[in-house]
Amino acid sequence: MGVEIVPTDAPVGAEIRGVDLSLPLSNSGLAAVDNAFNDHGVIYFRDQSLSPEGLLAFTRYFGDLQFNVFGEDHGLDDHPGIVVISNIEEGGREIGVKAAGSRWHSDMCYTANPPRGTILCAREVPDQDGLTLGDTCFAATHAAYDDLPAEMKERLEGCRAEFDFAGRQRAQIITQEQRERFPPVTHPIVRTHPVTGRKCLYVMRDDCTGIAGVEEGEAQRMVAALADHIIRPEFIYRHRWRAGDVLMWDNCTVQHLAIQDYALPMRRLMHRTTFAADAPPA
Repeated sequence: MGVEIVPTDAPVGAEIRGVDLSLPLSNSGLAAVDNAFNDHGVIYFRDQSLSPEGLLAFTRYFGDLQFNVFGEDHGLDDHPGIVVISNIEEGGREIGVKAAGSRWHSDMCYTANPPRGTILCAREVPDQDGLTLGDTCFAATHAAYDDLPAEMKERLEGCRAEFDFAGRQRAQIITQEQRERFPPVTHPIVRTHPVTGRKCLYVMRDDCTGIAGVEEGEAQRMVAALADHIIRPEFIYRHRWRAGDVLMWDNCTVQHLAIQDYALPMRRLMHRTTFAADAPPA
C-alpha cells in the first residue's frame, strides 16, 4: 500500500496512511513523509506500535535529537532522548512532566537555535465515558502572517522578539546552571521557513519578554496583539488523540497548546522527542 496523505480542514494538519512506523522507511516513503511535514506543519499516523527504540530511530530520520531542559528530570529509563509527558504517579512521584504545554508556545524558543520539530507518541489517552480528553491544538503561524494587513507586515520587517529563559514566570524552579546555559536571545518576529519559504509569525505572549529597540509598554502591546491574532479559531487544528497515535509538528509553522481537561484517575502517557534544525532560523 502506498503512502496516502489526507489533509485536515484546517490550515495545518494531515493524516499519513499506509505507513507502519515499526518498520524502516524506504527512501520514497521518507521523502513523502518529509514533504508532507513541510507542507502541512502537523502530520500524524494512527494505530502505530512503536517501541522506544523505534521512536528514537524515526526521530533521527529528520534531525539530531535536541534535548528539552524540562525533560531532564523525566527522561525515559534507558532512553534519555525520550521525555515522558504524563499525569501518572507511581510511589508518590510523578513519572513525567505533568502539565506540559498548558500555554500557547513554540518549543524551546528560548534557545539560539530552536528545534525543527517535535514528536509525540500516545501510549495512554484519557477517556471519560467514551469521550477522549487531552486534545492538543495547533495554530498556523504562516496563515496568521498572511492574514495581517500590509501595513503591519511592513512594520514587522526586521523586528526581533526578545526571549529570556529566566525572565518569565515558570512552574519549574530555574537553576543558576540553566540561567547560564540559556542566556537571553532574539529571533525575527517574521521567520522564513527554511524549506517552504513561507513567512511565519514567531511571537508568544508568555515567552516574548520584549521587542528589540521598542519601548516596553508598546512592545508588550504588540506581543499581545500578535499572540491573540495567531490563535484565532480559523487558524487552528485541534487533534483528538487515540492511543497509538504518532504526531509530529514543525516549530516554525505552528504553535501548540495542550488542553488540560482531565485528572486522575484518567491517565495520560506520552513519549516525546525533539529534533534539531540544520541552522539558526532567519
